[in-house]
Amino acid sequence: MKYGRGVIRIRRMTYLIFGLCDESFSINCSTEVPEGVDKGWFYLFVTLLNQLYWVAGATLGGLLGSFITFNTEGLDFVMTAMFVVIFLEQWLKEKKHYTALIGVLASAGCLLSFGADSFLIPTMVCILCFLTVFRKPIEKAGGIS
Repeated sequence: MKYGRGVIRIRRMTYLIFGLCDESFSINCSTEVPEGVDKGWFYLFVTLLNQLYWVAGATLGGLLGSFITFNTEGLDFVMTAMFVVIFLEQWLKEKKHYTALIGVLASAGCLLSFGADSFLIPTMVCILCFLTVFRKPIEKAGGIS
């Protein structure tokens, strides 16, 4: 069956939405796509490889995890460190910091309002609302690269 470019593009975009994770987002936002390389295909293969690595690692971890034991004390900072690095990469890449400030202020406000155990979902809703409402002014000011 022969597909047109539009159908392939839609399928590629659908997979990119499905396969989106922190790592793919971070790589795709911080990497300059080489000249002459199609961005869509670049993003697709970054996402596909990240998913394959994740599945392979989780499978190996599940199979070998009961045989290999080590002390994981002190590793609880890893996720926090990863998100700090992603935040700093975005901060350095953007000309204006509107989106980062919306994220930080919404997080801080929801943390104070809802407490540490219940702030994540309200924070995501606030960020989504603010970015939706202020999308045009942020784009016009060059706040999203």
